[in-house]
Amino acid sequence: MYFGQANQDKFVLNILKEKRDGYFLEIGSNHPIHINNTYLLEKYYGWKGIMVEYESGYLASYKEHRPNSIHLINDARTIDYKNVFETNNMPFSLDYLQIDLEANNGSTIQTLEKLDNEIFDTYKFATITFEHDIYHTNFDNTRIKSRHIFLKRGYICVFEDISDSGNPYEDWYVHPELVDMNYVNYLIEKNKTKYVNHPITGKTINWKDIQYN
Repeated sequence: MYFGQANQDKFVLNILKEKRDGYFLEIGSNHPIHINNTYLLEKYYGWKGIMVEYESGYLASYKEHRPNSIHLINDARTIDYKNVFETNNMPFSLDYLQIDLEANNGSTIQTLEKLDNEIFDTYKFATITFEHDIYHTNFDNTRIKSRHIFLKRGYICVFEDISDSGNPYEDWYVHPELVDMNYVNYLIEKNKTKYVNHPITGKTINWKDIQYN
């Protein structure tokens, strides 16, 4: 059973071959279990990480259900990520980055730009799921700007414009130095025919149609 809204946790575990004891940075954690991309990783695979969430009402449930992670209740755009990583001795190669914020107010792209400026020189992530929400907003060119940043940093987009009910909202990446690229390229090729036309993005792939090995 996967908990991610679009099975992001399945993508991460599949790419990383069911890795145990990994590390994540989850920005926009929301509920600690329901529609959460890292609960399965922490609860059943021994992962730990940093959870960033604006709503303070989740803190008590984080402490109860996510005891192995660090909980930062703050605006993701104001956090000193370099200091947080150094203080908590995070490894230079992490396993998963989630950015799931509000694209329509700029917080999504502003947070990514902050990470790019503060930690991307030093830290790499094996897998990334990035929500751009192009289906309902193009605020500050979030989708295009994010792709430029990830490309500049050497990331490979495995699945782009992932959708649910025809609404493309997310891109999924890997870093080629940290994953099995033979398998990644196999996945990309295997799923090429799963894309369908879309008036905004040109094409989209429904997460339910993605096929793994």
